[in-house]
Amino acid sequence: MLTCFSFTANRDRMYQYWFANSGLRSVTTELGEGTVMHCWIPKIHRASRPSLILVHGFGANAMWQFAGHIRHFTPHFNVYVPDVVFFGQSFTARSERTEAFQARCLMRLMEVHGISRASMVGVSYGGFVVYSLAEQFPDSVERLVLCCAGVCLEEKDLEEGLFAVSSLEDAVDILLPQRPEKLRQLMKMSFVKPARGIPSCFLSDFIRVMCSDHVHEKEELITSLLKDRKLSNLPRINHPTLILWGEQDQIFPVELALRLQRHIGENAQMVTVKNAGHAINLEKPHEFVKHLKHFLIQ
Repeated sequence: MLTCFSFTANRDRMYQYWFANSGLRSVTTELGEGTVMHCWIPKIHRASRPSLILVHGFGANAMWQFAGHIRHFTPHFNVYVPDVVFFGQSFTARSERTEAFQARCLMRLMEVHGISRASMVGVSYGGFVVYSLAEQFPDSVERLVLCCAGVCLEEKDLEEGLFAVSSLEDAVDILLPQRPEKLRQLMKMSFVKPARGIPSCFLSDFIRVMCSDHVHEKEELITSLLKDRKLSNLPRINHPTLILWGEQDQIFPVELALRLQRHIGENAQMVTVKNAGHAINLEKPHEFVKHLKHFLIQ
């Protein structure tokens, strides 16, 4: 009997090779109380280099979101690339679903690996996590990059029409696609020029491999982001911060970037990238890397 070829699983193995070839190794760490986090860490930690943590957003595991960039940063930093809880090989038995809990898990991971201070890049949902970590543990963060991360959104924005979807249910249905047509819709909303002509069998394979685990828990993560969220309750941070955004972002419109810059104040600088949507790290990888290196490498 023939076994089905999985393009997604094969690409995942290729990314593992890329990460290992970039000087990283895969480790899984018990954090206690039923929480486990997976992370790519340096094979050799060099004390002479600063540390950099890359935190992914919703979608596939962290490798898929940073595979094209990792080699640009490993010569300059001790690079760490975690899977946040309920993505990749990370999970918890605890009931907490807030970005504050994700941030505490990441902080605990830093402690286990002896990282006292690091610069951080958060893409989309990852931006919520690193912003919370900077607020809770300010001395542990050097510089911060928030990429298409709508941390300044408010619950009322949904009903007031700021987003392309009008309800939480619609948002969940798109951000956690379980059918090829929903994945096509997510791609259309995430890219200015989404790939066309992808067979449905490839999309179904991606959903099966990357989007079928911890679906209910991920729904709860999305719900937690919006519930009772008000800008007035968002603490200000004082770290040097780069706000990097796709000018045509349909998931988190650029209005949220402007709002975030005003909220943080003089410590924030903002860059918008033309002809880029929400998935700026994938759609404009060269510009993404260029702006990160300019801001992070001192």
